[in-house]
Amino acid sequence: MSVIRRVGLAIAGVTTVMASTASAQAAHVVRMIADPANHAYRFEPAEVVAAPGDVLVFQAVSGAPHSVVFESEGLSPGVRGAFNNAMPARSGDLSSTLITASGREYRMTVPQVPPGTYPYYCLPHRAYDMRGVLRVK
Repeated sequence: MSVIRRVGLAIAGVTTVMASTASAQAAHVVRMIADPANHAYRFEPAEVVAAPGDVLVFQAVSGAPHSVVFESEGLSPGVRGAFNNAMPARSGDLSSTLITASGREYRMTVPQVPPGTYPYYCLPHRAYDMRGVLRVK
């Protein structure tokens, strides 16, 4: 087999893998809602099931400011690092930037981590138990 043919087949294989990975990516919208008049503070849905490479879109619907902070308890250094690397413009360890107005959003890609449950909370509304769970499959 000629070198040109082998290189062409290798490129075709890489392109196929990349295309299947890109097509498998899904976006999951999580609405961030705070309604002090009704004592309602929540992520909607409260649980998101996603695969590594999927995108999480956290949308501030009401009651901003909001944030997304993943619980650090029980995370190995590798998993902790993977989450920190997946979170653009972090404000701290495992913490998104502050989403300061309704209509704004924060996006992150689910990192390559072992399947499991990864809880998170909204720091400004932590006292009101505004929590969610990312379940990585």
